[in-house]
Amino acid sequence: MTARAWAELLRVSALFTVPGDALAGAAVAGRRPDRSTALAMGASLCLYEAGMALNDWADRDEDAVDRPHRPIPSGRITSRAALTAAGALTGAGLVLAARAGRPALGVATALAATVWAYDLRLKHTPAGPAAMAAARSLDLLLGATATGRDPALRATRTALPAAALLGAHTYAVTSVSRHEARGGSITAPATALIAATGIAGAVVHERRAPRTAPTRLLLAALTGAYLRTAARPLTHAVLNPSPPLTQRAVGSGIRAMIPLQAALAARAGAPGAALAVMGLVPLARALSRKVSPT
Repeated sequence: MTARAWAELLRVSALFTVPGDALAGAAVAGRRPDRSTALAMGASLCLYEAGMALNDWADRDEDAVDRPHRPIPSGRITSRAALTAAGALTGAGLVLAARAGRPALGVATALAATVWAYDLRLKHTPAGPAAMAAARSLDLLLGATATGRDPALRATRTALPAAALLGAHTYAVTSVSRHEARGGSITAPATALIAATGIAGAVVHERRAPRTAPTRLLLAALTGAYLRTAARPLTHAVLNPSPPLTQRAVGSGIRAMIPLQAALAARAGAPGAALAVMGLVPLARALSRKVSPT
């Protein structure tokens, strides 16, 4: 039961959406994944899980009313244990990033600060979705700065367009998630649906899209997979903004990050990395049936 409670607290089914950030970052930096990419990936996973633990610690009183089944309000995990886990995971993430190099540590520090600011102060403010979007964008930049041999500033500039698209998707999903407990919003899922369509178009029609026909076909297929994963549940949430359908749209929006990351890697001319990222989809889908990603 304890293992199950920690799996719920840490949203382990959503973990599979994280490695693609570093792999896409490496791809847009024009480098093959290497040891530093793996370290960046490990740092991303630790910081993501730190955010999950800290999120439930910060929301423990609210969850006692809206989600009494969650690990902390149900008494399966103490609030002190959750906060300790958040601190330990943050420290581990920064250590791993430091081993990937000083530029990676700088990005990881900004990412950790954004995660803590979101969970402790910004989540329930108008700045909440923007903070979450910034965290995802920084996660992709972490992979780019850790892997690229170019100066960190150049790698960051190269990766910014891809980071912005991932951030835009995250902003849209986070806006919908604000209504998942009580439902009732048509505007948020409708706006997210429009955003997903625009993101898909931007990915496919980017000026520096791959030149080879096979990679262009792969890019089109991956972009289609992204749009299918995100759009259908959002459409259902627009037609019926009930809590279950809104929660389903949020969960699908989280999983849609995987094909989006893969599409960004393919657009950068890294089909191998794109296919590796897509290999995470069945794992994320299977585990989400056992542990909710939201």
